[in-house]
Amino acid sequence: MVTRFGRGPWLGMLVGVVLSIGAGCIIGFLSNRLKGPYFALSTIAFSQVLLIGVSRWRGFTAGGEGIPVPFRPGFATLGLGHAGWVYMALAAALLCYGVEVYLERSRIGYQLAGVREDEDAAEALGIPTRRLKVFAVALSAALTSVCGSLWAQYVGFVDPTYVFSVDLSVRFALNTIIGGMGTALGPYLGSILITSLETYLRATFSGVKAGFAGIYLIIYGTALILVVRFVPEGLAGVAARLRARRAPA
Repeated sequence: MVTRFGRGPWLGMLVGVVLSIGAGCIIGFLSNRLKGPYFALSTIAFSQVLLIGVSRWRGFTAGGEGIPVPFRPGFATLGLGHAGWVYMALAAALLCYGVEVYLERSRIGYQLAGVREDEDAAEALGIPTRRLKVFAVALSAALTSVCGSLWAQYVGFVDPTYVFSVDLSVRFALNTIIGGMGTALGPYLGSILITSLETYLRATFSGVKAGFAGIYLIIYGTALILVVRFVPEGLAGVAARLRARRAPA
């Protein structure tokens, strides 16, 4: 919307949310018969189909060359400084956290938890499992679209190969798994841990000899395996367990 039609980024964000909700409804409807890891794999497969389509649509997306986003100072054009982007990112994080807290404590949140734990049992109790799964995918797509619009304005460049990559999809999933699935705070804890650890290891081992150039990836992967193996409930689950131990009987 900004680069092709000269519109403002806020309007572009609104259009992106609408398109993302539509895509989420379609993808959720087509894949809602799948369960567990097969459902997750189907969404990654859709992203790879979109990657091929967007990469070949050179007339609109410029293919692998990507789209540079022009910088225009001002809040209306999202041309913010470093401090402005800190507050904008904080506002987006609080928005997502508020939605997650609502889902965790509301009736629909309990229904979604039932679908997650045992979809057949939830359906036997009268919970509309397929409709809820489509709703969850569409809501996730809307929130991701908002953050993606802000990210594009901050970075100033959109590359189809990156935004539709499997690596990014896996990173989103790892943040949640390590932080704690089914909790509002878990994804944030996982994101802080993974991003901090990855940045520290890359900075520490990037200047070593060529034979050890990728050693930070080995350490990073080993740490992830240990967390998943010995702390399956995630960091939020560990924090809840510690609080329960300290609470009076």
